[in-house]
Amino acid sequence: MRIAAPFLCLLMPLLMAGAQKHIVLVSGDEEYRSEEALPQLAKILTERHGFKCTVLYAIDPKDGTINPNIQNNIPGLEALDHADLMIMALRFRDLPDAQMKHIVDYVEAGKPVIGLRTSTHAFNIKSSPTYAKWSWNSKEWDGGFGRQVLGETWIKHHGKHGVQSTRGVFAPGEEKHPILRGIQSGEIWGPSDVYETKFPLAGDSMSLVLGQVLSGMKPSDPPAEGAVNDPMRPVAWTKSYKGGRIFTTTMGAATDLENEALRRLVVNAAYWAMGMEKKIGKKGSDVRLVGEYKPSPFKFNGFVPGRKP
Repeated sequence: MRIAAPFLCLLMPLLMAGAQKHIVLVSGDEEYRSEEALPQLAKILTERHGFKCTVLYAIDPKDGTINPNIQNNIPGLEALDHADLMIMALRFRDLPDAQMKHIVDYVEAGKPVIGLRTSTHAFNIKSSPTYAKWSWNSKEWDGGFGRQVLGETWIKHHGKHGVQSTRGVFAPGEEKHPILRGIQSGEIWGPSDVYETKFPLAGDSMSLVLGQVLSGMKPSDPPAEGAVNDPMRPVAWTKSYKGGRIFTTTMGAATDLENEALRRLVVNAAYWAMGMEKKIGKKGSDVRLVGEYKPSPFKFNGFVPGRKP
């Protein structure tokens, strides 16, 4: 039977693995350009895999522009009320109760979460006591959302920031994990540095990728000498929270996502987090870039002003 071309175009999204699944991507960090990284990630998840994606931003209420320096306003978080996955790249947000409630309700319902880079220290709640324990430095709830839900909070830079980049090396015995499908150990690389982590990571965390600190800012640079790589710190791991699958990577700057292997790690993780790992191909997920992607380098006040969602 020959199918008419217009009908085929309508049918194709329904045949894709991600059809009917809704992913909400929440950006809001001052340094690593999540406002550029998450839209590209959403394009890949939509165009290559058929997921429905909603991208949210830190918005300046004065003019409606994207401004990651605004720490207390991410409109649209009610999209989480019916989401199948939350992917977040946040840093020290102080959201009002009405917005924070959508995130808290989503997480406490045991739904899956992917945390990128500074999401280990996503919240620094000062304006209200309601969700203060979710702050990165909480004593009431040790390490707050970062440590309790994602597996770790902010401690310090382990590699030298802006001087030493990161190569991802598989944790021993984890080579066959579905999140690593289609990736070779050592292929993952990013110009962002390794973060310090405690040993062991919180809860039932299981390390997948270890961060080899490199001596410079190129993927071909040799490992840094000295104790910095003995032992190597985890840069990607899994855990659970109230039954929901959690994937965290301390990589994920917009410039990190220029690396194909890192993009594949995150997209594979999206499938895994939603219990769809059987749909990950033998060569891993298709992570070809959609359109032009030339991310801004990470730095404070480095965002492009005047943009609107």
